[in-house]
Amino acid sequence: MLIAQISDPHIVAPGEKAYGVAQTGDYLQRCIKHVNHLVPAPDVVLLTGDICNSGTSEEFAHAAALLGELRYPYYVIPGNHDDRVGMWAEFGGGACPDKSQGFIQYVVDGYALRLIALDTTVPGESGGEICARRAQWLDQRLSEDSQKPCLIFMHHPPLKCGVLETDEDGFEGADLLESVIRKHAQVERILCGHIHLLSCAGWAGTVVSTAPSTGLQLVLDLSLQLPSAFTLEAPAYQLHYWTDQRHLVSHTISVNDQPDGPYPFD
Repeated sequence: MLIAQISDPHIVAPGEKAYGVAQTGDYLQRCIKHVNHLVPAPDVVLLTGDICNSGTSEEFAHAAALLGELRYPYYVIPGNHDDRVGMWAEFGGGACPDKSQGFIQYVVDGYALRLIALDTTVPGESGGEICARRAQWLDQRLSEDSQKPCLIFMHHPPLKCGVLETDEDGFEGADLLESVIRKHAQVERILCGHIHLLSCAGWAGTVVSTAPSTGLQLVLDLSLQLPSAFTLEAPAYQLHYWTDQRHLVSHTISVNDQPDGPYPFD
């Protein structure tokens, strides 16, 4: 099974630039074009939040038009820049197959890995949260099939990553989430976004990884002293390969439209 993960595209209205400088629609379009020509083809594409920059209906409509060019099934979850109502209005019943108690979270079956989307957003807040209702919902979903390997995808990483976006934004209820995850050994990975950087950490008996943004890469400052800032780089996304040996192997792909190579080693 091959999964493409696209994260934090921060789509704005057509003709606008995010933060006055970033052509986020162009970055996502280039990413989609690259994904569409992959060999072998992905089985599914997961978008781990911050689909839009301000969560307006115009931004969601633009994002939906761009994502409509994907040749493969795709699924979205909200990030802190998104609006649940707007996301459901544009994607509900399709790229958001279901919602539970007002949260956009659902299960996708039919693949070698069971996919569980988890809503970690808090309206008006930058940080993430898992409340008792969401923890209970996740526990129930994981209890439905303890034998099949599972992948959870959500926006916020539930641990501190040494950047302002996790260490200061925070994640309420990480202990609740951890207690659920530790009960279920079938959770192979938790895929996240939010920090606009590639990272990977062991947590709760599984692995938490974050994907780069499609174009706005965070300037890494482990001292936590500098204001949060980003650079404009080539669009990037991740491929997660579930092998016949039941290993989830991840690769980061940089979309270079004019590559210098490839060249043979011999």
